Amino acid sequence: MSTVAFLGPQGTFTEAAATRLVPGATLIPVSSPAAALACVQTREAEFAVVAIENSVDGPVTPTFDALAATEGLQIYAEIDLDVAFSIAVRPSFTGVSETFVTHPVAWQQVQGWVKENMPGVRFVPASSNADAARMVAEGEADVAAAPARAVEMYGLRTLAAEVADHKGARTRFVRVGLAGRPPQRTGSDRTSVAFTLPNEPGSLVRALNEFAVRGVDLSRIESRPTKSSFGTYRFFADLHGHIDDTTVAEAIRALYLHAEQLIFLGSWPAATSQVGDNGCDSRARLAAADAFIRRLQTGEPA
Repeated sequence: MSTVAFLGPQGTFTEAAATRLVPGATLIPVSSPAAALACVQTREAEFAVVAIENSVDGPVTPTFDALAATEGLQIYAEIDLDVAFSIAVRPSFTGVSETFVTHPVAWQQVQGWVKENMPGVRFVPASSNADAARMVAEGEADVAAAPARAVEMYGLRTLAAEVADHKGARTRFVRVGLAGRPPQRTGSDRTSVAFTLPNEPGSLVRALNEFAVRGVDLSRIESRPTKSSFGTYRFFADLHGHIDDTTVAEAIRALYLHAEQLIFLGSWPAATSQVGDNGCDSRARLAAADAFIRRLQTGEPA
């Protein structure tokens, strides 16, 4: 049976993602994305499931930082989940709400509702949305925004359900394992890399041009401090396509020549349809180009 480390405690959205990405697995709750990835690196768990991106607040930066800092890992699968919150209190609570607890990413998704319905409350950050429910249950805060399952687990009373400032908000979760052969190309795939570049004028333009000239579509690029020295950054890029696509492989090979460091984070099936994935066309074009060169070299008729 597989083991999966995830951001706990029980009742988090990450737990829900883990049960769908690795059905039937034994789940190991941990305190952070970095701790989940470390469990894989030390083989305490076969996989980690971590949140990587939110449609409202963007990238989950602790996950990106941990992926770059933890060697020998690779993304193998993803799932997108709808995210909405229950606003809950202790059953006996009747006073004026002074403190509102939830995860900082969740706060970005409910603060409009809070300002309208609970003006003046003080935001208290929690390590996870489920832990916010625990904190309210144990009297550490008055109100929580938490998953409905966590509210039920901790016996809280729901004041409002399905709360989200942006309807249709979604969070992407990924399944991470030890580095190995990527999943088979599906024709609707995502590839992710992290890289650093020399601090030279035009270095980023030259690096990104390797994708543009090959028609490889970048769906996201972010920068994060390397934490090694002030003013140095690591870039994270997602692109449409698979490492088995000729154009993608050639672009990453060219990027390797530009980069000081290049980390392959994986190629895996995308949860949503990817536009611009033309791997079959690129392989056919490469075969035709090879045949053309052979004819030139051997003098064969066209």
